[in-house]
Amino acid sequence: MTSEGTGVQMVMGVPDDPGTDAHSARGVLANPKFLALFLSQILTQVGGNMVLYGLTIQVFNLTNSTTSTAFLLLTFLVPAVVFGAIAGVFVDRYDRRKILIWTNVARGLLFVALVFFDTNVVALYIITAIVATLTTFFAPAETAMIPLVVKRSDLMTANGMFVLGLQASFALGFAVLGPLFVALTGVDALIGIVAGLYLVAGVLCWTLPPAPSVLRDIASDAVRQMGVAVRATLSQLKDGLVYIKDHNSIFWALAYLTITSSLIGVLGVLGPAFAVEALGLTSSDFWMLVLPLGIGLVIGIGILNVFGKYVARKRLIEIGLVSLGVSLLILGAAQGLGLPSDGALSLRNVSVFVAFTAGISYAFVAVPAQTALQEELPEDVRGRVFGVLNTLVSLASFVPIIIAGPISDLVGPTVVIIMCAALVGATAIASFFLSPAMDASAAPAETYQPVDPMTVATQTSVLTRAIKLRYVESSDRPSPIDYMASPVVPGRAGPAGSSASAPSGPGGTAPDEDE
Repeated sequence: MTSEGTGVQMVMGVPDDPGTDAHSARGVLANPKFLALFLSQILTQVGGNMVLYGLTIQVFNLTNSTTSTAFLLLTFLVPAVVFGAIAGVFVDRYDRRKILIWTNVARGLLFVALVFFDTNVVALYIITAIVATLTTFFAPAETAMIPLVVKRSDLMTANGMFVLGLQASFALGFAVLGPLFVALTGVDALIGIVAGLYLVAGVLCWTLPPAPSVLRDIASDAVRQMGVAVRATLSQLKDGLVYIKDHNSIFWALAYLTITSSLIGVLGVLGPAFAVEALGLTSSDFWMLVLPLGIGLVIGIGILNVFGKYVARKRLIEIGLVSLGVSLLILGAAQGLGLPSDGALSLRNVSVFVAFTAGISYAFVAVPAQTALQEELPEDVRGRVFGVLNTLVSLASFVPIIIAGPISDLVGPTVVIIMCAALVGATAIASFFLSPAMDASAAPAETYQPVDPMTVATQTSVLTRAIKLRYVESSDRPSPIDYMASPVVPGRAGPAGSSASAPSGPGGTAPDEDE
C-alpha cells in the first residue's frame, strides 16, 4: 500500500482484511487514544491558523507594509521545507509521544512569550519561525502515532479524518475563529487563548501510549543519517523535476496547482492592505474576502462531486482559470468603477460576491488538477513522486509571495491583483493551445487533497530510512506482525538503496539496516 503525499511505501507482512475500509468515523472516534491524538491535531492546527490571522493584522498595523506581511507568512512556511528531512530522521530515533508532548508545550510557552513582544516585529518573526520549526517535528511524529493507536483495519478512516481536519483547520482558524476573536478580544488575547490550546494539546498527548523508537540504540548515528536524509531529499527533488520534464501532462497539472496555491499566499499577503486602501475598511476586516472565498471553494467542490463527471477535465480547468482571472480583474478594478458606498451594488458587496465566485473558480482548477496528478502518475511511482511534487508546489509558491509584498508597497494592492488576473488569464490561453488533452471527467478523486502552501508546510515530511510501524490489532495486545515503512526513490521500483528492482506490496519485504 502506498502512502500518498508522504513519499513512503508501506510494505506489509500480510494484506489487509477485505472490507477494512468500511469502518466509520464514529467507531474510530470511540477509541479514546485516537480521539486524544485527533483533538490534539485540531487544537493545534486551528489555533495556529488563528495566530496566523492575528499576526497578519498585527504586523500590517505595526508596519503598514505588505512586504512585512509577506515575510511573516514565509516564517511560517520556510522551516517546513528547510528542516523537513532532518525532522524525519529525528522522529525516527526518539519516543514520538514525548516529541508530541514537548513540541506542544514549547509552542504554547512561545505563544505566551509572544504576548510580551507583540509590538516588536523582529521578535514576532523569530518566535513564529521557531514555532514553525517545532511544527516540522510535530507533524511526522503525529502521523507516525496513528498506527500505534488504531487498528490496522481502521487506518484508512483515521488517515482520512486527519486529512479532513488539516484542510478544514485553515478555513475555520483563519477565516472564522481568527477574525471573530480579533474583533471580540484583540490580538493579544487571541494569542493567549491559542497558547492555552497548545498546552491542552500537550496534556492530550500525555495520555497516549509510549512510542519508543526501534532505532533508539543507534541514536548516535543520527547526525550521519540527517546528512543522508538531506542528500536524499535533494536527489528526490532532482528526480521529480526530471519526471515532470519528461511528462507533459504532469507538468501542466503541477502548473495549475502552483498558480492556485500561489494565489492563496498572495491574497493572504495583500488582504489587509486591500481592505484598507480599496474597500475603506480596517485591516482586520479582510475576513470579509477570505470567508466568502472559502465558502465558494466548498460549494465548488460540491458542484464537482455532483456534475464534474459530465465535463471534460481539461475544459473545466480552463473555464475555471478564465472565471478566476475575470473575478480577480473585477476585484482589482472595482475601486475604479465608481460604485456607491451602500446599496446592493456597493463596492463592498460586489467585492464579497466576486470573492465567492473566485472560490468556486479556484475549486474548478485545483480539484481536477489534483485528481489528474493522482491518475496520471502510474501506480508504481505515485507514492514516490507525489510528496516531491507537493514540495515543488510549495517552493514555487514562495516566489510570488516574496515579490507580491514589495510590488504592492510600490504600486498598491489593486495593481498586484490585476497582475495576478493577467497571469491567470495567460495560463488559461497557454493551456488551451499547448496542454495535452485530458479525456477524463472532472469528478474529484476519492483521495483528493487540496494543495496550498500552508497545507504542504504542515504535512508529514518525506521519510528517508526504513522504520517499523506497530499497528494495534486489539485494545489489549499489539499485532505480532512487523510492518515496515520503506524509503523510495522517484522513478525506480523497490526501496531506496536497493541494487535492483524488487517487488513490493502485500507479502513483500523491506530492508532493516539497523537490526
